[in-house]
Amino acid sequence: MADTATPAKAKVLVVDDSSLVRLYYRSALEIAGFEVKQAINGIEAMEKVLSESFDLVIVDVNMPRMDGFTFLRLLRSGAAADVSTLPALMISTESGEQDMAEARVAGANFYLVKPVAEAELVRHVCVLAGVAL
Repeated sequence: MADTATPAKAKVLVVDDSSLVRLYYRSALEIAGFEVKQAINGIEAMEKVLSESFDLVIVDVNMPRMDGFTFLRLLRSGAAADVSTLPALMISTESGEQDMAEARVAGANFYLVKPVAEAELVRHVCVLAGVAL
């Protein structure tokens, strides 16, 4: 019998073209109790958010086919209202103020610069996904 006191796992979509980065995030988040799905670029990510329900998306900036800024602008455009308010954490090696400003304009709720420690990643994901630490 399932324990009804335990909340359902929050579901996170990790969008990054680096398999190593996706594995690192997935491992840290699954240990923390999250369900994690993955996409390798913004196009694949958009397909997933339109077909599955997520509590948060973590997105890289530099990816082939569709970068993170374009993905977030499309997500926030309202073309698919049910996903336009999905919380988004952008994590990138780009550390300039211009990159952070562009992330905010594109619709990121928060921006972190790689590398990100596991504890910091989990803490930000919990806050943005509305999960108790």
